[in-house]
Amino acid sequence: MVDLRHHGDTEVGPGLLDFAVNVRDRTPPRWLAERLAASVADLAAYPDPEPARRAVARRHRRTTAEVLLTAGAAEAFVLLARALTPRRAVVVHPQFTEPEAALRAAGHPVERVVLDGDFTLDPGAVPDDADLVMVGNPTNPTSVLHPAGTLAALARPGRVLVVDEAFADCVPGEPESLAGRADLPGLVVVRSLTKTWGLAGLRVGYLLAEPPLVRRLAEAQPLWSVSTPALVAARECSTPRALAEAESWAVDLAGRRTRLAEDLTALGLAVTPDPRASFLLVRTPGADLLRTRLRGRGVAVRRGDTFPGLGKDYLRIAVRAAETNARLVALLAELL
Repeated sequence: MVDLRHHGDTEVGPGLLDFAVNVRDRTPPRWLAERLAASVADLAAYPDPEPARRAVARRHRRTTAEVLLTAGAAEAFVLLARALTPRRAVVVHPQFTEPEAALRAAGHPVERVVLDGDFTLDPGAVPDDADLVMVGNPTNPTSVLHPAGTLAALARPGRVLVVDEAFADCVPGEPESLAGRADLPGLVVVRSLTKTWGLAGLRVGYLLAEPPLVRRLAEAQPLWSVSTPALVAARECSTPRALAEAESWAVDLAGRRTRLAEDLTALGLAVTPDPRASFLLVRTPGADLLRTRLRGRGVAVRRGDTFPGLGKDYLRIAVRAAETNARLVALLAELL
């Protein structure tokens, strides 16, 4: 039985160099930290989500009625599982395991469509009568970016299509994002500010969907679910300045990711082709033993066998600063 509740934070510990968690390091930036600190002065009042909703709506050229702010992407999956009553729920794997975990916790049977090889998606692999489909883009843990047209082909009346775009801002220009598509029936796009801005402890994200579904999900959401500091983060991270900073980071990330992938490949590790997120999926015989040996030398990486469709020969490795990546490569060269 795959442990759907196992995540990268389980791998880290005191004194370990962290390649297991996908949150951008050296964040949040000072300007954002200062705004979050200033928001403490407003904690006596109940949170008002409307300014943040307007900011998110402007960013994606949507209406505020199409935006629901959530306590991280994980809450969005729980709300969907609680509010929907799918007859045939399908989750495309390997991917982030919380969507399936949320569905199962709500009592829904789940059918898996498991991708293999280079983990690219064929829309024909999804059953025609599935009325709820969940897929990541770019996908955790494979780092594969599916074409927008491929995902759009999955949308149809009578189906809710949930696209997890928690890592979409890792891709310069976000060319395959569906966040701006209000024309696709049943589309739900889930976004997170955790990864790019280093806000895992703050819990802030949002979803974009048709207004009737947003209202339905809001009714399932606890009152004041998103805190005042989290709302400030949602608003500030949606400004043109923040988006420009995120774009610059994504461009820099691409260079560091390419270099790390080349270095790992040179060591004989098989890296999933064309990675586009802030991590790499690596395959090598005995990866579980290698992970243990790395941990013994002070480095944490993410095991792969808790993702449906993967096994003990897989590791997920976060992309860090160039000098930190070089330390990992040097250690791997020694261990291998």
